[in-house]
Amino acid sequence: MNTVDTLQFAFRSLTAHRLRTLLSASGIAIGIAAVTLLTAIGDGIQRFVLSEFTQFGTNIINITPGKISTHGGSLGAIGSSRLLTVEDALSLKHSRYIQHTNANVVGNAEIRAQGRSRRVTVYGHGASFVHIFNMQVAMGQFLPDDDPRNPRAYVVLGAKVHAELFGSSNPLGAILQVGGSRFRVIGVMASKGQVLGFDLDDTVFIPTTRALEVFNRQGIMEINIAYQPEAPLQAVVDDIRRILIARHGREDFTITPQQQMLSTLTTVLNVLKFAVAALGGISLLVGAVGMVTLMHIAVSERVTEIGLLTALGATRARIRILFLMESTALSVVGGLAGLLIGVSIAGLLKILISSLPVNIPWDYVFGALGLSIFIGLAAGVIPAMRAAKLNPVDALRTE
Repeated sequence: MNTVDTLQFAFRSLTAHRLRTLLSASGIAIGIAAVTLLTAIGDGIQRFVLSEFTQFGTNIINITPGKISTHGGSLGAIGSSRLLTVEDALSLKHSRYIQHTNANVVGNAEIRAQGRSRRVTVYGHGASFVHIFNMQVAMGQFLPDDDPRNPRAYVVLGAKVHAELFGSSNPLGAILQVGGSRFRVIGVMASKGQVLGFDLDDTVFIPTTRALEVFNRQGIMEINIAYQPEAPLQAVVDDIRRILIARHGREDFTITPQQQMLSTLTTVLNVLKFAVAALGGISLLVGAVGMVTLMHIAVSERVTEIGLLTALGATRARIRILFLMESTALSVVGGLAGLLIGVSIAGLLKILISSLPVNIPWDYVFGALGLSIFIGLAAGVIPAMRAAKLNPVDALRTE
């Protein structure tokens, strides 16, 4: 019984018992399809979240008041000897690595114009905001590069605020009341939509110092920095720390590079993606158990056939190879069918639900496919050894 004969015999055995073959392959197919689909959704969500974070750029550093110690949370304003101020942001411009600085404060206030009013998020920013975060202006201009300590009372509208308060009319030059202060409209931002749950269109932008007056605050909430892309990150952080310690007397602030946040976020998302792949792997494991069971049943059903093959001269090694080839073929067929099903469903979801991020991570998929082949080999080992050990005389008597 040569190799070709063995292949033909294995193929005929599979086609002769179609229901058993279908059941064995289905378990593996469902497992592979589950791994493919779950990891496609997990990888798509990972890419979506990372793109949301990186759409503003990656060479950004945020500075917040309060020093986060190694023992727990932020001490905030209580633990700070000084609040962060607009002057702190201006002092950082002296660093040789920094391109833009922006002092920022955020609050909620009622705005009124043309007899209409609504409550929106109000951002206090400087002229560098659009450069740091790659924001675009659709009409007019953004806040001018005034002296941050005494800026003019200008306001820039978000796209939704423009539509709700002014409709299709040109708002440039109109007066908008923010809280108890009056501002002149000089621009409208391009629509940005929601980013990580924040609607950047339903907002207005005013100078930071003016925002501090509207919200009756003494210090800013955050300093945003864009540094030279080719600059070494640690050198940039050390230079920022040196400048602020010279002003504050001690390190009562927290420096958070966006690269550090992205690294942490990537680690968390990778763990989540592995977790959903493991959930799909449970289905693959169930399929493997089903294959082992059915292969054992196959040996019991084919005792006479095994005895006849042995009597005709088939060696024990050839019997083992025969059953291993059958189980491997089942796992390969099931794996390929599962891959086709998983990819098809993922593609269909991408078309039908455009808001659902779906991207197939082929390394996980091919890893699962390789695992299915290994399962086929492992599932066939014990039944194959059992079949090879049967005594041909006793086997022929069992008919």
